[in-house]
Amino acid sequence: MSGGSARPKRRKAAGSALRYEHRPGRPPESRPEKRGWGCLWACLVLPGFVALIMPLVLFDMYWGHELWGDFAPAWPGGAYAFTGVAGALVPVVFFAWVAPLTRMDWKTSKARSLAWVAASLPGLGACYLVAGVIATTVRPKRRRDWDGDCYSEGGPCWVHVHYPWLWVVGLVSTLVAVALLITLLVRLGRRATPTPPSTSAPPADPTPGSPTGTGGRRPPA
Repeated sequence: MSGGSARPKRRKAAGSALRYEHRPGRPPESRPEKRGWGCLWACLVLPGFVALIMPLVLFDMYWGHELWGDFAPAWPGGAYAFTGVAGALVPVVFFAWVAPLTRMDWKTSKARSLAWVAASLPGLGACYLVAGVIATTVRPKRRRDWDGDCYSEGGPCWVHVHYPWLWVVGLVSTLVAVALLITLLVRLGRRATPTPPSTSAPPADPTPGSPTGTGGRRPPA
């Protein structure tokens, strides 16, 4: 008998999927390099920060001591009244700066948007003025920096010694001004919103010729 008992040969398994591995001598695939905007942002942020903070530094340097040493005590009601006025102006000048910016729409009209930006500049200047007044009362964080200039007349340390409740008056006046401003805006918003006309009409009076008062209609059976 010819090899009837021979086992059938198994089929070879399918080869595994080809894998493309990086060879040591093969250069890596070139990918498009992303533009590095980090340096550009750093070059813009630093001068911008200096330009924003410089007016406050100059205000403190040239007018800080004279403001609290001469001007604030001569204010009607004294330095505390002057602090109350400055604290109440904080939300007002901030609203005067931000409100025109909310009206901008570059897609609709660039000219009007630029006009609204120009309208916000007086509010921005007022914000710098009020911020400068407040910044002149800030003492250095480290006590070792409280030198003679800080305690000189009109200096930050001098202000806190002569007017210890300065920050309380300023904070309270700011909160009161915020509450009044929000109340005013809510009332103006309600007035500006038109009331929809009423669709419910009063019921018609019965006609005199109808004894049953049904306007000539027969009552249901």
